[in-house]
Amino acid sequence: MARSTIDVSHDNLEPQVKLIQKNDIGGGEHVFQVKSSKLTNPSLQVTAEKTIKLVEAPIRKPQFGEVLLHIKTTGICGSDIHFWKRGGIGPLTVDGDCILGHEAAGIVLDIGDGVTKLQKGDRVAIEPQIPCGTCFSCSDGRANLCPDVQFIGVYPRNGSLQRFLVHPARWLHKLPDNVSYAQGALLEPLSVVMHALRRVRLSLGRSALICGAGPIGLIALAAARASGANPLVITDLEPKRLAFAKDFVPSCQTYQVDSKLDAVENAKKVRELFGSGSEYDAPETVLECTGVESSVITGAFACRRGGDVMVIGVGKSTMNNLPFMHISLAEINLKFINRYTDTWPAGISALSGGVLNLDKLITHTFPLEQATDALQLCSDVTLGSIKVQVADNQDINW
Repeated sequence: MARSTIDVSHDNLEPQVKLIQKNDIGGGEHVFQVKSSKLTNPSLQVTAEKTIKLVEAPIRKPQFGEVLLHIKTTGICGSDIHFWKRGGIGPLTVDGDCILGHEAAGIVLDIGDGVTKLQKGDRVAIEPQIPCGTCFSCSDGRANLCPDVQFIGVYPRNGSLQRFLVHPARWLHKLPDNVSYAQGALLEPLSVVMHALRRVRLSLGRSALICGAGPIGLIALAAARASGANPLVITDLEPKRLAFAKDFVPSCQTYQVDSKLDAVENAKKVRELFGSGSEYDAPETVLECTGVESSVITGAFACRRGGDVMVIGVGKSTMNNLPFMHISLAEINLKFINRYTDTWPAGISALSGGVLNLDKLITHTFPLEQATDALQLCSDVTLGSIKVQVADNQDINW
C-alpha cells in the first residue's frame, strides 16, 4: 500500500483545526474540529441495527493522563463480527453507534498533562481494557474482573478502527524496534492465550488438545509448542484451517470434527491420536478456543480424568447440555477466563526474543479506507483468512 503524508505540525495546525470546549460531540469531550480535508479520521462503526459503516469521527484532544495516538494497525477479532452480526456478546450489547477494534498498535502524536513515561514518537501497543483502579478486583491484582471496566470497541467506548485514538497512557506499552506494528497488534490475542495458560498445568512433554483452529486456537497451539507440550492435537470443522495449522506447527496432529458423530465419538477418535487411546495417554490439558457448546463437550470427554478443560472461546450466554456427571465423576477442572491481566510485558518479551513468531497468522491486510471489506472477509471462515488486519500507512507529521 502506498504511503502518503499529512502535515499537521503546529505551524500548520491553526488553519486546519480549532479546539471546541465541552461540546456534545463524543459525549462532551474535548475534540479537534476538522476544518481542512487534509486532516481526516475515517472510522469503522457498528450500529444498533447490525450494520457497519465507514464514517468520519471527531479527533479528541488528550486530557490528563491520556495520549493521542495514530493507529497504525488493528486486527479484526471474532468479537467484532459478533457485535456486527449478532448485536452483542452476552450482556455486552450494541445500543448505538460505536467504533470497533481493540487489537491495536500505533505511534504517540501528543500527550496530555501528567503523562511522564511516554513521549511523541513512541511506538506502542494498546491494552484495550480500562479498569476503574479502585475496586476490590483492581486492588487484588485482577483488573480484568473489574465490574466497571471499559473496553475499547465495546459500546459505548470507541475502538481503534480509526486513524486517531485517545487512550490512557497507563494502558500503553512501548514496543522495541524489532517488533512491528502488525506484531504489536497481535499482542492482544496473544494475551488472551497467555492468561489462559497461567491457569492450567501445561508442562514439558505433556500432551495438550486445542479445540478450534482460528486465530486464538493457532496462537494457543504455538504457545503450547513453545512451552514444550507434546504431543499436540488441534481440531476444527474447516479443513483449510487444519491445513494451515499443520503448516504453522508441523509437529502437531490435526483432527477434522465429524459433524455426523456425537461428542463422545469425536472425543474417542481424538484420544486415539494421542497414542494407545488409554486414559494415561489422554490429554491432561484441553484448550477450548471456540466457545461452541459441542466443542466444549467434546473437549470434556477427550480430557484425561483429573485434567483441565480451559474454555477460552466466547460462546452463548447459556449452555444446557454440558455433561455434568462426567465432569464431576472424572474430577475434570472446567475453567474459564475473562480477557487477561498483566500480560503485555511478557508478550512483548516473547515476540521480541523470538520465543514466538506469529507472523504467518496475518493472511490479509487492508487499508483503513477498506475496513468494511476486512470485516466482510473475516466473517466467512471458508474464504481462508486467519488474522485480518487493517493498516494505515499514512505518515502524520504532528
